Amino acid sequence: MLEKVATRKVSARERLLDEAEASVLRKGFAATSIDELIAATGISKSGFFYHFSDKNDLAKALLVRFIETDKRILDELFERADALNEDPLHGFLVFLKFFAEMLAELPGGAHPGCLVASYCYQEQLFSRDIRELNRSAVLAWRERFHARFLRIAERYPPRMDLDLRDLADMASALVDGSITLSKTLRDPALMPKQVMLYRAFIRAAFAPG
Repeated sequence: MLEKVATRKVSARERLLDEAEASVLRKGFAATSIDELIAATGISKSGFFYHFSDKNDLAKALLVRFIETDKRILDELFERADALNEDPLHGFLVFLKFFAEMLAELPGGAHPGCLVASYCYQEQLFSRDIRELNRSAVLAWRERFHARFLRIAERYPPRMDLDLRDLADMASALVDGSITLSKTLRDPALMPKQVMLYRAFIRAAFAPG
């Protein structure tokens, strides 16, 4: 009985998070109300406050879940690529191919958006710990890709003058910029195309002549 109750509570929490994430990505955190989440999920107000002490607590839970999901997806893609290649450059290029294919196969044909970017645009709404959590998510992307580029550069010195941290930041800029472009232009194919263009640039920057 206790296990079934716990399952229902987790399910209700996830439903609230799912609805909140979709709403925040669609119209922003400020325009997302607790009342609308309650109405959309059929969960009572007391049920909402059982899971989240207030809207700020909801914001933090949303961001933590988004960061964890993002990390899991990248981990899985890199693990698949590394299993096929011992060469750091070839492995990274395969990762980017997998990443582009994943983006091309997204349900509905379009990326729903990035909570990290959304929170950045509205950071005045959030507490300091949430702003720091958001910052740490951006830095985690930088360090993940920077570590990869360091390994690549050890075997394949760059063929041009490159700051490897800037090159790592380029991955974040490309993803968030592509989301904006694809949504504005209503072109879901734009994101995977941009990833493949980044892939071509990485190959040109490191591949031996």
